[in-house]
Amino acid sequence: MSEHFIPGKDASLESSIRRMQDQLTRIGFHVEERSWLNPVDGIWSVHVRDRDCPLLFTNGKGASREAALASALGEFFERLSCNYFWSHYYLGEEFATHDFTHHPDERWFPLDEEGAGDQWPNELLTPDLHDFYNPEDSIAAGSLVEHNSGNVERGICALPYTRLSDGEKIWFPVNIIGNLYVSNGMSAGNSEAEARAQALSEIIERHVKFRVISEALCLPDVPEEIIARTPRIAAGIRALRDAGYGILVKDASLGGRYPVMNVTLLNPKNHGCYASFGAHPRFEIALERALTELLQGRALDALDGFPEPVFDREEVASAPNLEIHFVDSSGVLHWNFLGTAPDFEFCDWNFTSTTAEDYQWLVDLIHDEGHNIYVADYAHLGMYACRIIVPGMSEIYPVDDLEFENNSFGNDVREALLYLHDLDDDECRDLLETFNESGIDDQRPVAALIGLAPDAGSFWEDLRLGELKTLFALAIGDEEATREGCDWIRHFGQINADRRRVYRCIESLMGLSEVGGHETFTDALESLYGRTALDRAKALLSGKERFFGITAPGRDLDGCATHHQLLAAYAKVHRQHARGASK
Repeated sequence: MSEHFIPGKDASLESSIRRMQDQLTRIGFHVEERSWLNPVDGIWSVHVRDRDCPLLFTNGKGASREAALASALGEFFERLSCNYFWSHYYLGEEFATHDFTHHPDERWFPLDEEGAGDQWPNELLTPDLHDFYNPEDSIAAGSLVEHNSGNVERGICALPYTRLSDGEKIWFPVNIIGNLYVSNGMSAGNSEAEARAQALSEIIERHVKFRVISEALCLPDVPEEIIARTPRIAAGIRALRDAGYGILVKDASLGGRYPVMNVTLLNPKNHGCYASFGAHPRFEIALERALTELLQGRALDALDGFPEPVFDREEVASAPNLEIHFVDSSGVLHWNFLGTAPDFEFCDWNFTSTTAEDYQWLVDLIHDEGHNIYVADYAHLGMYACRIIVPGMSEIYPVDDLEFENNSFGNDVREALLYLHDLDDDECRDLLETFNESGIDDQRPVAALIGLAPDAGSFWEDLRLGELKTLFALAIGDEEATREGCDWIRHFGQINADRRRVYRCIESLMGLSEVGGHETFTDALESLYGRTALDRAKALLSGKERFFGITAPGRDLDGCATHHQLLAAYAKVHRQHARGASK
């Protein structure tokens, strides 16, 4: 069988695929190819997932079938190696109290006796990083307890990162990594240089993308003769144009400074536009990444959901819009982005020619920008992976989220919600007050708040904070809060239809109580809502039933099959960590 090599990779695609598949099988993962897309020539994408735990999935893209599969498996490896698959979830009592929760070289920094002291430990991070993450000294140390263990008694879990400028080891809280950086800066590869170059390219790509979008910059077009130098890329662009889409190819290097390219799709059917970016020190690779990213996981008939360009610069530059661009690039763009008067001259750049040069050039660029680079290396799964943090450049969420959107809030309410059916009236009242004062959006899924992976069709799957607050109000007989909650549910709409019917019935019952009672309206109520909904509404209003009579899972997460699949998968990776540490 012939071997295919592509620029930027230190091994053939076939050998990379074999190696990753063999390693995944060895440690107990059965990764299946679930769907393939090849909407136009030269653009492939694939969705893969673990057979035993479908929550573990990734997507890959590339100019060939082999390149897309190697991309998907590489991403699967990086997310296993860096524990990213579990970053949003509660790891349970066993792992929270194990010798190590995340990595064998982790370190725990104890809190004071109150468990939430104001002062951050001096050995955590550096003084400069304290100033960066906590400039007003307004974030208590207790807020840095990570979401995954919630182990306040144990303290703050931190992982060692190496500062490239001087080799110094710096302790980064898991909480900060999970809150601000999510998946940015992770990579796995055939060699250290290849993986680190990919991670740094990704960081720079998103940094430039956010700047271009937030500042409504207009980028210069790439001349057609430059595109024609790479026939397969030119063919893909031509195929998209033949399919009826407007395709803009832009140089996003900002005057030859950054190794970034842009491909933007304009949809005449719904007037939407979608900007895709790609980065690598080699022009051809960056352009190919921007093009394949455009259609990753999307067929040609699935390109109608992107918004039209807007004129509101504040909306475009807002944190929520930039976050959406990170998630799936479906945020809005400013009209200025689509103009023909670029803010920079086109630059026909190409900075390197080997993976070692790729990596060193990117390091030098970031250091020249005045940023420090911090790297954590992971090889316990049989393939090199890394996670890189560049404070001031690689954050996906704003730093002030540590104060106002910190996922450590879930630690404070998790146990109470896991024992929801055992709460007394005072506890329900306190929780309702806590949620009202938290500032958390009522649309937030409760399962995500406490790090639970809900089973499909379960009460927890679609339970939102607004509904939970309504249930607390019903439990304690707070009529005003119940009315507000039912009104929110009616307008929100995205809640189980049977429960929504019950809340509408509760509203009607409360309204009728103000005009003499509902006894004479029983037939009409039953006809409108059904006997089952009417009986349940009465039971909830009277306090005879609370929380729809659900059985809460408790600390052992009883009945949560999906979450236990997730923990079983984590145990496989955890064992590899332990074996690596014992050698």
